[in-house]
Amino acid sequence: MAFHFRQAGSSDSEALRKLAISSYGQFKEVLSEKNWTILNKNLKEEDSYLHMLKIASCFVCEYEDKIIGVAYLVPSGNPTEIFDSRWCYIRMVGVDPSFRGNGIARKLTEMCIAYAKQSKEKIIALHTSEFMDAARHLYESLGFERIKELDPIFGKRYWLYQLKLA
Repeated sequence: MAFHFRQAGSSDSEALRKLAISSYGQFKEVLSEKNWTILNKNLKEEDSYLHMLKIASCFVCEYEDKIIGVAYLVPSGNPTEIFDSRWCYIRMVGVDPSFRGNGIARKLTEMCIAYAKQSKEKIIALHTSEFMDAARHLYESLGFERIKELDPIFGKRYWLYQLKLA
């Protein structure tokens, strides 16, 4: 299969929303009905993708002109309750379920790391959950280290990971 990787723009927001709904849909079975409803509502929120595209660099994978993979890299200076203002961080890595196992998430994460290094970031962070086994293994294989356990999100265990770039 011939995959094409590129940086996304605001015109991709609807395709990114659809991809997030499809790629995160697998978690419906592991979350409570209440928590799935909250996550699903968040995934469907159109403004979230436009906001992310304004603050983050968004890397995508396409196959036959369809976006099938995504990862966002938020630059330092955008703190949250989880992420320190000195860190850049990766958010919402997702791959179309029918294309999993092709190394797409790995390549997108590597693109985020390379861009962070090029941008002179010092630390790149991310968070992931107990029900995201494949993601945890991927991040650990790329050198991310578990820093601490976070307060539960959606009723599940989450951990903060970092990779020192400098």
